Amino acid sequence: MTFCFTGIRSFPKLWKSNPYLGLGPAHSSVCLFLKDCYGIRNQQKWFSLKTASPQNTKAVNLLIAKAQYPRKGDKGNKKQVSSDSPHLFAAGAAKKRSQMNPQSKDHVLSPVRDTIQLPTKPLNSEEWDKLKEDFKGKANFENWISSQMAHCRSSVDVAKSLLAWVAAKNNGIIGYDLLVKYLYLCVFHKQTSEVIDVYEIMKTRYKSLESGGNSLLIRGLIHSDRWREALLLLEDIKKVMIPSKKNYHDCIQGALLHQDVKTAWDLYQELLGHDVVPMLETLKAFFDFGKDIKDDQYSNKLLDILLYLRNNQLYPGESFAHSIKTWFESVPGEQWKGQFTTIQKSGQCLGCGKTIESIRLSPEEYEFLKGKILRDVIDGGDQYKKTTPQELKRFQNFVKHCPPFDIVIDGLNVAKMFPKARESQVLLDVVSQLAKQNLRLLVLGRKHMLRQGSRWRRDEMEMVQKQASCFFADNISEDDPFLLYATLHSGNHCKFITKDLMRDHKACLPDAKTQRLFFKWQQGHQLAIINRLPGSKITFQRILSHDTVVQTTGDSWHIPYDEDLVESI
Repeated sequence: MTFCFTGIRSFPKLWKSNPYLGLGPAHSSVCLFLKDCYGIRNQQKWFSLKTASPQNTKAVNLLIAKAQYPRKGDKGNKKQVSSDSPHLFAAGAAKKRSQMNPQSKDHVLSPVRDTIQLPTKPLNSEEWDKLKEDFKGKANFENWISSQMAHCRSSVDVAKSLLAWVAAKNNGIIGYDLLVKYLYLCVFHKQTSEVIDVYEIMKTRYKSLESGGNSLLIRGLIHSDRWREALLLLEDIKKVMIPSKKNYHDCIQGALLHQDVKTAWDLYQELLGHDVVPMLETLKAFFDFGKDIKDDQYSNKLLDILLYLRNNQLYPGESFAHSIKTWFESVPGEQWKGQFTTIQKSGQCLGCGKTIESIRLSPEEYEFLKGKILRDVIDGGDQYKKTTPQELKRFQNFVKHCPPFDIVIDGLNVAKMFPKARESQVLLDVVSQLAKQNLRLLVLGRKHMLRQGSRWRRDEMEMVQKQASCFFADNISEDDPFLLYATLHSGNHCKFITKDLMRDHKACLPDAKTQRLFFKWQQGHQLAIINRLPGSKITFQRILSHDTVVQTTGDSWHIPYDEDLVESI
C-alpha cells in the first residue's frame, strides 16, 4: 500500500529554454495550472509517502529530497519585458502577499512618527509626567503612547506602569481602549495571569465587549485552566456576528490543548457550517494532536480533512505538510514512508511511480459542468447588473452563427497586461502570434477600444479584426459571462486567455463538486501570458497535463503543499 504525500512547493516555471510561443492545430493543448492566480511562476514540488511493503524492514526511514526544476534559459542574451502585474496569488507567493498586504493586528494602530523615545523599563509617576511634557504630537498622549507600545510589543511591566499612572490621575479609572491595548501585550507575551486580571476587570465594568476585545480574551484564556470561559466569549460574539476563523482556531486549539477532543471537532464542524474556510493552522492542530493515537474514528476525520483540502483547492504550508507526514508515519500498526518528490511533466510521480490524475475532464464531466455554468453562472448569475439581457442575447446569436473557436481572448484584460506598452499593440501582438498557428480566434472587447486614442490606435484594431472574430460589448458590460459562454459553446478543445480568476463565478456554482470541476476545467483551459519579448514575441505558460490537488487511489495519496506559505493570523 502506497501513500504518496505529494507536496507542491510550486508549479512549473516558464521553460525558457523551450518557450511555448503559440499553439498548434486544434488537437494540441497549451497548459497552465491555476492556484488563485494566473500564470503560476514557481516551481513544482511534491511530497510522497508510502507504507513499507512486507519485504521491507519495520523501521520507516523518511527520505526528504527537495527537488526543483532548474531555472533554464537564464543565460540567454535577449532581454525580457515581463508584465508588471505581480503574481501575488501563486503557490509560494503567500509570503510576498503578506508583505505587500500586511494584516492589521487587533487594536494596534499604524506607527506614528516618533516624537519621543518609548520607555524600555517601567516609569514612576514623575517620569510619566515628564515624558508627557516632552510629547509634541497633536494626539492624546495616553492613546498615542499605548498604541506605540502595542505596535512595538513593549514589555508588560512598562505597559502596567502606564496604566498605574493613568489610574492615579483618574480616580482609578482606566479607559477601555487602554485596557485593550494592555490586554494585547499580555496576550502577545503570553502573560496568562495578567490576561485573567484584565478579564475580571472587564467583566465587572462592562456588560458586553466588542468583538476585538472578546477575541483577545479568547486567545489569552485558552492557555489557562479557565479555557472554557473562552467558549462563553465565543457565544457572546455569536450573538452579534459569525465569529472569525481565528476565533474558532483559538477555541479549537484550547480544546485540544486541554484534551477535549469532542469539543474541538464540534467547533470545527460548526465553523464549516458557517461556510467559513478554516485556517490551515487549525487543520494542522488536529494532525499534531493525532500523532501516535490509535483511534480509527479520529483517523477518519483527519482523512476527511485531506479530502476537504482537495475539494476546496487548498494547499498546506510546508510546516503543515510535515505535520501530515509525521501523523501518517506515527499511526500505530501502520508503516508509512514519506519523501519530497517531483512530478514529471508526464504526470508520473518520481517517488512512487504512479501517474497523477489527468487535468482533462471526461466528456460526461464536461457536459455536466457546461450545463451548470450556463444555468447557474450565465443565466442565473448577477451579470445583468452590468449586462442587459438584450446584449447577452445578441452575443449568443453571434456565437451561434460562428464556427467553434480554438481560443477566446479577453481583449481588454490582455491589452492591459503590460502597462508600459500601448494597449492596442499588445492585443495585436497576441492575436497575430496565435493567428499564425491557424487557430480560430475570438476577441471580446468594449466599444471604446475602437475609438482612436493614445492607448488605442484604429489601424492596429483593424488588423486585430482582420485576424480574429471580434465582439465589442457596451462599455459597462461584464466580460466574463461572454468569455465563459463562448469557450464552453466551442467545445472541450477551446482555451481562453485572461488573468481574471473568476472567483465570483465559481462562487455562483451550487456545490463543492461543481466548483471542483470548474477549477479543474479552468486549470486545463486558461492560458497565461508570461513574457512579452522585444520583437512582439509572446510567451505563454504551459498547462500541466496532470491535476495538482490532494488525491488518493485508496492505497496512495499525493498532497500538494506550498513551501513558502505564510498565513496571516
